[in-house]
Amino acid sequence: MSRAAVLTGVGSCLPPRAVPNGELAAGLDSSEEWIRSRTGIEQRYFAEQGTATSDLAVGAGERALKSAGVSTVDAVLVATTTPDRPCPATAPVVAARLGMRGTAAYDVSAVCTGFVYGLATAAGLISAGVADRVLVIGAETFSTLLDPGDRSTAVIFGDGAGAVVLRSGDPAEPGALGPFDLGSDGDGEDLITVPAGGSRQRLSGRAPAAGERYFAMSGKEVFRHAVLRMTGSARTVLARAGWRALDVDHLVSHQANLRITNHVADDLGIPRNRCVSNIAEVGNTAAASIPLALDQAHTEGALRPGGRMLLTAFGGGLTWGSAVLTWPDLDPARA
Repeated sequence: MSRAAVLTGVGSCLPPRAVPNGELAAGLDSSEEWIRSRTGIEQRYFAEQGTATSDLAVGAGERALKSAGVSTVDAVLVATTTPDRPCPATAPVVAARLGMRGTAAYDVSAVCTGFVYGLATAAGLISAGVADRVLVIGAETFSTLLDPGDRSTAVIFGDGAGAVVLRSGDPAEPGALGPFDLGSDGDGEDLITVPAGGSRQRLSGRAPAAGERYFAMSGKEVFRHAVLRMTGSARTVLARAGWRALDVDHLVSHQANLRITNHVADDLGIPRNRCVSNIAEVGNTAAASIPLALDQAHTEGALRPGGRMLLTAFGGGLTWGSAVLTWPDLDPARA
């Protein structure tokens, strides 16, 4: 019998410091209204000094494990663009702090698509019989990459982590993930990038220029690619699942920008009121955005068992990916 990855727990963690638009606007020749109208964001969370990506990942992982009613898994995957260190990976540190020394653990690097890539990777581990349970975490401290003087990026991103627990189960049961669609286009590597810090810059024979250590993004091109790639990928998984767009109860796209989410929904023919969105409260949290949105919607009771879910994301690389599932009956008391 084929084995499917079934979502059985969800959790999230945000740093305590909320940063409203007004706190950033003054230093950026901007306004609260300009930020909100352009992005849909009203606030975001920034990690305080002394906090690392692994700290947020552990918090989200603990809550997801509690939600699933388990204390251990066979593998821990952390999707992140902001690891604690360039080396080693962050996932083994997270696994150890969760009491799982000896458990397989590794990072997934696909920027804002990282969580969907992580889900697909975890589903593969389960399908192959390598693991019966996998903890997938999206965790970011993107504030560490931002140029505070660049209003095209400084107002968009925030920090946070979200996680899910997947277990082996039947492809027909609620919570079963799949089908998936994944893609990439390395010709767009410079559209979303941190130019300095890797081997290309270090072996270039020159010191990094001012600002090259910060995250940079070509906004208009990224907007166009994000809508195009998420829409195309979403259509692919809907066709593979045999679903129509109107069969989707909840569209959970990467929380990049509210206008992007609305464009994707409109292009797919999914009513905007079926979009799960928390970008107003947390901003763009990159690989953490989909699990954060899922956990918040679940906690608020917005997701009903049996609801048909479409997940789709786009990120640097360029990368993109989508997946579908039917929402399971999670115990709200444990979430």
